[in-house]
Parts: sequence; C-alpha cells; structure tokens
Amino acid sequence: MSKFLRLFMFAGCVLAAQPVEARPVSYPGGTTIITENNGDMNSLLVHYTFDGKTALGIKGEYWRDMAFGFTGLQLNYLAKRWNNADSQANLYLKGGVGGAYSDYGAFDHEVEPAGFAGVAADWEDRRFFVSYENRYTEAGDIADFYMQSARVGVAPYIGEYGDLHTWLMVQVDHKPEAEDHVTVTPLVRFFKDVHLVEAGMNNHGELLFNWIIRY
Repeated sequence: MSKFLRLFMFAGCVLAAQPVEARPVSYPGGTTIITENNGDMNSLLVHYTFDGKTALGIKGEYWRDMAFGFTGLQLNYLAKRWNNADSQANLYLKGGVGGAYSDYGAFDHEVEPAGFAGVAADWEDRRFFVSYENRYTEAGDIADFYMQSARVGVAPYIGEYGDLHTWLMVQVDHKPEAEDHVTVTPLVRFFKDVHLVEAGMNNHGELLFNWIIRY
C-alpha cells in the first residue's frame, strides 16, 4: 500500500466531529468520513452533501489480492426515497473516476485511468434491515471486475434517541472472478451520536472493520 494512501486512511480514522446513518448521502451541508476495511480492501471516502440528494467526495482504496490502488472522485446520488409511517427505503446511484496504480508483477508501477459505477438500495424499520449493492470497476490493464453484496440485519432492542443502537447483521459478498466466489460475514453494528462502527469476521477468518463519522 502506498504511503499516501496509508496517511489518507489514518487521517480519516482520527477525525471526529449530529447523528450518523450508514447512507451514501447525508443532509445538505453535511460532511461524512467513511473508512472500510475487509478481507479484500481498505478504503477511505470523505464526501460533502450539497442538496440532500447529491454527495461528492475524494476516494482512496487499496485492493490487496490484486495489489492495486485507486484514488479519485466519487459521486453518490439519491435517485429515490420511499418514506412510510414506520420504515424507509432508498435507491442510490454511485460512480467514481480517477487513477489506478499497480504493485503487482508485470504491472508494477503502472498507472491507468480508472472508474467504477454501481447501484445501492436499502430498506429498514426500527427492527429489521436489508440492503443490496453492486459495482463494476474498470482500470485498463490493471483491473476489470464486478462485485455485489447483500445484507440482512435485526436490532435486538429498540433504543431511544441518543442511546447506543445495536444491529446484528450478516453480509454476503459475490465476486465472480475471485477464487472464493462467495464470502459470508456475520457482523455487529454500533451506532451512537456521530459514530457508526461495524466489526465482524468472514468465513475465511478475515476481519471486517468499518467506521463512519458524520458532522
């Protein structure tokens, strides 16, 4: 992993600052810091939400098995929201453009233009949660892959505003081109004030740790 990306990710972890939700778009004027770490990759996204539907930010990520990194801009757009009396559903469009660099074999030190695009959807009430997202990534000779994931979750108790909220979840990842096509990750989500933290371990013994800060 490059020194720049290590520093970029560390900066996101130590920054802290209004309630947080695990959503790709915040409230107008909100800034969100998201770090994701799992068996495949480490990433950091810092984005600003302009109008409640559109968020633009800087994304850095490193894919360990493929030994390449991506740095660029990411755009998240809330395409549709369904508000019901006791639940909410959302549909998002996501895309990014920037550059990829490789640390792998014959591609070592190679730099290519790169981009990705995908959709994300979720539904939740105070007790249950389901979500789905996918992504296609194109980085010239360095990388070209598709992935998708889904989650189901349940809250073991219903907390009040300001309480520590807890969710028990299972995430299933599908990567058609990977050696292990399907990965299953049980995880726990904690949500309080400006912080949302997720931790778990997949069926290959690899750790997941995600942290979202919104202010």
